[in-house]
Amino acid sequence: MTPFEAATHSDPYIYYSGLRRQNGLLFDADLRLWIASSAKAVEAILGHPDCLVRPLNEPVPPAIAQGVAGVIFGRLMRMNEGPKHLCPRMAIEPALASVETDCIANVVSRVFETLDNPVENLDELMFTLPVSVVAALIGLPSSRLREVARLTRNFVACLSPLSDSTQLDEAHSGATRLSQLFSALLSKGDESSRFLSHIWSGCEASAWTDHDALIANLIGLLSQTCEATAGLIGNTLVALHRDPDLIKDMQPTLTLVADFVEEVARYDSPVQNTRRFVAKRCTIGDCVLEAGDTVLVLLASANRDPYANPDPDSLLVKRTQRRIFSFGSGRHQCPGQRLALAIASEAISAWLHLQPALSAHPYRWRYLPSLNGRIPHFYREQELSNDRRYL
Repeated sequence: MTPFEAATHSDPYIYYSGLRRQNGLLFDADLRLWIASSAKAVEAILGHPDCLVRPLNEPVPPAIAQGVAGVIFGRLMRMNEGPKHLCPRMAIEPALASVETDCIANVVSRVFETLDNPVENLDELMFTLPVSVVAALIGLPSSRLREVARLTRNFVACLSPLSDSTQLDEAHSGATRLSQLFSALLSKGDESSRFLSHIWSGCEASAWTDHDALIANLIGLLSQTCEATAGLIGNTLVALHRDPDLIKDMQPTLTLVADFVEEVARYDSPVQNTRRFVAKRCTIGDCVLEAGDTVLVLLASANRDPYANPDPDSLLVKRTQRRIFSFGSGRHQCPGQRLALAIASEAISAWLHLQPALSAHPYRWRYLPSLNGRIPHFYREQELSNDRRYL
């Protein structure tokens, strides 16, 4: 198994444990990259100033560099360092922190009511709902939410090296249309939503006036929400199907569900790995990394490191002092972590409220093709009785 295959393997965690036992940071000669698997190494790499989110000589992947999706990619704060990372973050992070729990709950409830049978159609619950909620918070009209969710899913294809030419064309088209929608929204000033008003205030406070970069990073909020939150919701459903007794004997209050979702984010991370690129020679632990080296950072392995989380292979809803690397750490830690967890918790709560006994409606699933994401795609058992690809 390779770390890339592990992301969508039925159980990658034995493999990760083996890597940690070899060395928390080791060089794989076949893959020609460093692999950080321990919590200590992962934290060190993510926090090191010379380990960057993109190679210095390739700020945008060549496959998309000549299209609209590439232009958006090049402006995303999570794909940049220095001012191009810090300025949009200073404007957007306070806005994300300002969203109140009750507001998230209300928006999730409204969006849930518009979905196409989310109890049976889990694709709606996983992909349409989270993006629609964030789009609504930003201020896009309800009549556009489903379109925005579809366009965002098209756009995120540009982030995967597995995408074919058709998917990349759709990503460019999606980026174009999303840019148009946000440009129209921003033309209204701060009147569209409370969230957008906070962003405008943050732009003013930080003297950040790059209109095109703001549009790109609003699209970035949707794209980060899309697959990561889909995976979080999906992996929570997987955990429930594997062990319905996890919450069977407990009243599924929102607090309990929120604890459960947060533990799933640690236990079965929707983002299994990320990469860092070494800008100049540096030392991590007892390893010397050279300029131009690539580091594969195994977030999911760090989550299961007993150094960070005692009894890491047990799913403990009431785990104390839980450490989660799924959202990164250091200067590029996801600023939307709280929002993603809240959306997923509200979505699971709504689903549990309507869902009959899990054992009466068994699912099977496989993981969508990816080198770093762990997102299940669900099917009914009766549809798959003769298909061995599914778990």
